[in-house]
Amino acid sequence: IGFVPQESFLFSDTLRENIGLGVEEGTDLVEWASDVSRLSQDLPDFPQGYDTVAGERGVTLSGGQKQRSALARAIIRKPTILVLDDAMSSVDTNTEQEILSRLRKVMAERTTILISHRISTVQHADQIVVIEDGRIAEQGTHGDLVEAGGIYADMYTRQQLRQELNET
Repeated sequence: IGFVPQESFLFSDTLRENIGLGVEEGTDLVEWASDVSRLSQDLPDFPQGYDTVAGERGVTLSGGQKQRSALARAIIRKPTILVLDDAMSSVDTNTEQEILSRLRKVMAERTTILISHRISTVQHADQIVVIEDGRIAEQGTHGDLVEAGGIYADMYTRQQLRQELNET
């Protein structure tokens, strides 16, 4: 099982060691996982690239960089089950979409559970389960849930409006 929580944990070690923790197959997999998680786009900003030390609990990285490092660490092992618990909450929506487009190939090969408040994160899932007050309130595809006009549809409308306002 690969698990990425909202609050990611990193060791006081290099990015390469944090991503490839326990994997012996080398640099190619670290680079692949970093590309999928879009951490690779920040490499020019790191003084020693993959050999930059993340610092105690990742203190030298932004929240989004920590989350993307943890995502890379989870997918590098190619687990049969991948759980992403609000794992992209600290990245902007454009970066999130870039990650999700790359992650779709990874998710297609395994069972993936996405937990998120962002509709944009879950809208392409095979099944979406809306939980309210600890109970399943709605379940279906994105299209079915929007058409049903319930909680999910309300969230979707609010998030679309918020995104439109942010773009103006």
